[in-house]
Amino acid sequence: MNHVINSFEELRTLYGEPSELAKRKVISFVDEHCRNYIDQSPFLVLSTSDENGYTDASPRGDAPGFVLVLDKNRIVIPDRPGNKRMDSLKNILSNPRVGLLFIIPGMAETLRVNGKASLTMEPELLERMKAGGKNPLLGIVVEVEECYIQCGKALKRSGLWNPESWADSSTLPSGAEILAAHSKLPGSSEADIKKRLEEGYKNRLY
Repeated sequence: MNHVINSFEELRTLYGEPSELAKRKVISFVDEHCRNYIDQSPFLVLSTSDENGYTDASPRGDAPGFVLVLDKNRIVIPDRPGNKRMDSLKNILSNPRVGLLFIIPGMAETLRVNGKASLTMEPELLERMKAGGKNPLLGIVVEVEECYIQCGKALKRSGLWNPESWADSSTLPSGAEILAAHSKLPGSSEADIKKRLEEGYKNRLY
């Protein structure tokens, strides 16, 4: 028996019709409510893909207000120092379509923004996004095409903001251990990589 869904018609039969509220919630610009959300969000996930459809989801975060709302159609995300792989940036150059998921700690509802991205080095914009005494090397400009609130069922099910549901810190996976196992970098132990991570977190956030 084939249990794979192969058509939208099959999906619609399985899930039924969305409510009128769900159908009508999407707007094509940043209104005052979305701007207020973005201004108070310290974290987002940037989703991109290349011309062949290979995808990437990249976390972006800083103090609330780190994303600039230029007007009702454009927002700018600063590109802070990272590992220089530039996965998101390379994808944007070949396929400008992006999806953003904004999160505010303690709030169940998230904000979703979809649109078309470009990369800018405009000095005035970079200066406005200065943090830690440094300008970002560039900004990611997103021309907003869709903007809407996402209900909080996923975050409520996950218990994300409930400390009682969090794992004991002693059982958490080790980033250094994972990096050491995956990279197999000659001459570098787990302890070496842990030290590199800690040094980077301390001295190279900006």
